[in-house]
Amino acid sequence: MAAAHTSTARSELRLGIAGLGTVGVGVLRLLSDNAAELAARAPLDLRVTAVSARDANRDRGVDLSAYAFESDAGALARRDDVDVVVELIGGTTGAGADAVIEGLRAGKAVVTANKALVAERGAELARLIDEHGGALYYEAAVAGGIPAIKGLREGLVANRIVSVAGILNGTCNFILTKMKDEQRAFDDVLAEAQALGYAEADPSFDIDGVDAAHKLAILSAVAFGGVPDFAAIELEGIRGVALADIEMAEEFGFSLKLLGVAKPRASGAGVRQYVAPVLVPLSNPIAGVHDSFNAVVVRGEPVDEVMMRGRGAGEGPTASAVVADIMDFARGINPPLFGALALAGGASSTDGAAMGETGGASERRFWRLVVDDRPGVIAEVSQVLSDQALSVEKIVQKDADGSRAHVFILTHAAPRAKADGVAQALGALNCMIEAPAVYSVEAL
Repeated sequence: MAAAHTSTARSELRLGIAGLGTVGVGVLRLLSDNAAELAARAPLDLRVTAVSARDANRDRGVDLSAYAFESDAGALARRDDVDVVVELIGGTTGAGADAVIEGLRAGKAVVTANKALVAERGAELARLIDEHGGALYYEAAVAGGIPAIKGLREGLVANRIVSVAGILNGTCNFILTKMKDEQRAFDDVLAEAQALGYAEADPSFDIDGVDAAHKLAILSAVAFGGVPDFAAIELEGIRGVALADIEMAEEFGFSLKLLGVAKPRASGAGVRQYVAPVLVPLSNPIAGVHDSFNAVVVRGEPVDEVMMRGRGAGEGPTASAVVADIMDFARGINPPLFGALALAGGASSTDGAAMGETGGASERRFWRLVVDDRPGVIAEVSQVLSDQALSVEKIVQKDADGSRAHVFILTHAAPRAKADGVAQALGALNCMIEAPAVYSVEAL
């Protein structure tokens, strides 16, 4: 006779969700719609007990009647019936930051999509965890539904990371894609992006590279150790990108992308982190990532190259990453906060003493010069390049109209200090109508 099976009641994991915008509502829907799958994959039942938002009466398309409501996100984090604080408000100060900090002070697990907070106050959050024993999960803070953090921290844990780079802002990638495909100017496409909701009324956070820099700071800390060092990132956005740059880059065999890149410095001291529009060879897979998609490329030893591509924002992708973090905690998975086990007293992933290093690493550069259309100009430009011993791979003159002309130049690899000196010397020429536009070539 077969032995009778006894059923054991499952314990609950009680969730408090701070923020009921697009992502917060998306998390509620995902927990409900995929409840059977989640129950089969986690040892605990996931139950939302409380929510927080500014307006309790706003119609959000979901039923909130089963949850306690807190207008104060910090109060939600302190509730006794909340085991995991899910913060989806954002910001380095205010309600979102309050929810995270209060949750960590209470020794709770906190799941957040707040890239700015993690990037700019990561050391403080690490100290709170060290002091109070909580845990912080932030997969949703970087690249939406792409498991970039898990991929780096867990899947590639055996590797020495050589570099991490990515298309980390979907708005910029959408704009650059539209400019190329439809031969439209930056301002025109930006207006469309705002009309479609890809860009805010004030698009500075996206197009000036700040959003991508927040994400890069986090990726760099995970890849190379230490805590996020947002202030150390060299930052340039896409406001200055002209349609001519994109078109001629393709003629030269490249795609122009806004990338975030982190790699050890040539001197071996610290990590160089930068966000900038750069040229990527058309043969590289990241050159084919278009529209609002994100991508993260990691080079490691011995794995070589790993590329992850997907939606970097939106209700579904971000909610997917949030719930994945909740599931990790439910399963008892608590990996190191960033790239090392003990960080509260640790150093930054970048060495401040190395921040002045500009001469060690070499890179190819792509130049756009707007010059007087008259005899002898190319000779003047060539003389500067010769005086500075900067070797040219290719030079093309376009759009000469008797008044002005465009000169595009691809130069061989040279130390950044030398290329910067060339840019200064070219800018001082009398034939120069505009300051030179200069892009690095990133081989990835």
